[in-house]
Amino acid sequence: MQAVDRKADKKGDAGKPRRRWPRALAGLSRAIGLMTLTAGFGIGLGFAWFVGRIPTEEVSIERNADGIVVLTGGASRITDAIELLAAGKGKRLLISGVHYSTTRSEIARLVPAYERLFKCCIDLDRSAVNTVGNAVETRRWAREREFRSLIVVTSSYHVPRSMAELSRQLPDVTLISYPVVTERLRVGSWWTSPPALRLLFTEYVKYVVAQVRMRIGPSELATGLAGGVDERKG
Repeated sequence: MQAVDRKADKKGDAGKPRRRWPRALAGLSRAIGLMTLTAGFGIGLGFAWFVGRIPTEEVSIERNADGIVVLTGGASRITDAIELLAAGKGKRLLISGVHYSTTRSEIARLVPAYERLFKCCIDLDRSAVNTVGNAVETRRWAREREFRSLIVVTSSYHVPRSMAELSRQLPDVTLISYPVVTERLRVGSWWTSPPALRLLFTEYVKYVVAQVRMRIGPSELATGLAGGVDERKG
């Protein structure tokens, strides 16, 4: 009888560790679920904050600046920037991120009424392939001309990231944003449009990555010349 009892005890003892594993796995699963839920909530709040910072209407520039810079990515950006230059809002215009195969005359044809400005007051930057490069080349251009204020023309959804990159490179220069509102973001119910939602969320991710990089990385000019994804279509 005692031998039988000892065998039963051994079987009972052997079974105890096996019963702990399901509890441990359940606890780990709950912890992972809670972390995922918290992360998702944080991302959602961050995205809502980011979208709230995006201008929904184009603005009128009340004050003049020393220069104007437009970050390429759409013909309407360049047209608006040239019109600002023609209105005397700046002394000179930099078109940053021009594709190497795009000629000056091709850009001039976008605004034939202001073609004369290309002979005196418009500079082209062909080296920048992303927003960081835009900021670095803008710094060089502004420093060479001793500009202390700039009007920055870019798409509305690109304003938060571009202004952050430019502010980092030009901390002592006054930057005035001129958002170009695209048609798909003019509609009040953009959140029902998958393409618009995808565009905004992608830009939000790029903004977060840029903020992390700017906080942990060096601020040398070489940083802006590092390789990156070509964003001239963005």
